[in-house]
Amino acid sequence: MFDTIAEGLWTTARSQRFWGIETGTRMTVARLEDGGLFVHCPVALDSATRAAVDALGEVRAVVSSSLFHHLYAGEWMRAYPKATFCPCPGLAAKRADLSWGPVLGDAPLSLWEGTLDQARFDARFEREVVFFHRASKTMICADALLNLSKHPSLVTRAAAQLMRNTAPGKGWLEYFAVTDWRLGRRQVDRILEWDFDRVLLAHGALVERDGREVMRDAYRWL
Repeated sequence: MFDTIAEGLWTTARSQRFWGIETGTRMTVARLEDGGLFVHCPVALDSATRAAVDALGEVRAVVSSSLFHHLYAGEWMRAYPKATFCPCPGLAAKRADLSWGPVLGDAPLSLWEGTLDQARFDARFEREVVFFHRASKTMICADALLNLSKHPSLVTRAAAQLMRNTAPGKGWLEYFAVTDWRLGRRQVDRILEWDFDRVLLAHGALVERDGREVMRDAYRWL
């Protein structure tokens, strides 16, 4: 069910369609200092997933860190009413039907400040907030480094080819995704201050090494 990435860090990948294209999605779970769990971009909460999550620990925080990663937040709210649910900027208005906690920003909440750093990348239309798992030197993102170029689906690979999405974060779509280029440059530079090697992204194979250089190269044009 879960792949162990490092001590206290797990992911699970699932099928997911977006605009009719199979893009896949990935949820990441991190263990906090007190033993509780931080859940990034929750996937559908079927019985097997819930059992696997509960076996890891108590869910304390769930973040929907991009405007497009909210589909299953309601399921998790009903299952874990004591947890804190944080949206990215703008998501609380988009999903006003859900009861959200604090909006994500540049500073981590006390719940996870001992384990994770975070930074806004809301110069993009996804209004994303990305995270840094210090102990494993891992950046965790939703859409900031889209990579569909090696997807198993022929249709998805064809769509990636049309977008020139040849590597994480590459392609003409990114020129439109970043709506404020100056702000985007400042936000990317802040992210690059982190000493990360690995990247866990929601759509595409994870980046096993040289993640900082992958991020730098993807947004060199800014």
